[in-house]
Amino acid sequence: MAKPQKKTTPSEGFDALPRTLEIAELAADHKAKDLKAYDVRGLTVIADTFVLCTATSEPQLKAIVGAVRDGMKEVGVPPLYVEGALSGGWMLMDYGDVILHVFREDARDFYDLDGLWADAPEIALGIDA
Repeated sequence: MAKPQKKTTPSEGFDALPRTLEIAELAADHKAKDLKAYDVRGLTVIADTFVLCTATSEPQLKAIVGAVRDGMKEVGVPPLYVEGALSGGWMLMDYGDVILHVFREDARDFYDLDGLWADAPEIALGIDA
């Protein structure tokens, strides 16, 4: 069993925090479940934060991915890379300093990124999802 993660709000100099919060809010607006963000600075070089959420169906997964993509494009931030397949139960959207993972419930349990990144502080999002 993974140890409980401490929720933190990164310091003001944390450049990825506004983008992290915006991506999380866009996902929450489309009823993403179990929304969490982790500060992975110092643990990996691929990003500063990971945002993870769960979709309860394939259409919802598609809606969350589309809403985040469209919402971020509106503010001038298109994804650098999108990977995965709706039918596979997991989509990844790379925004450079923030990576969004949208899972179906069974895929989130199987890959257990929450457990894999248990050493990363959880970012307090202030969103009920």
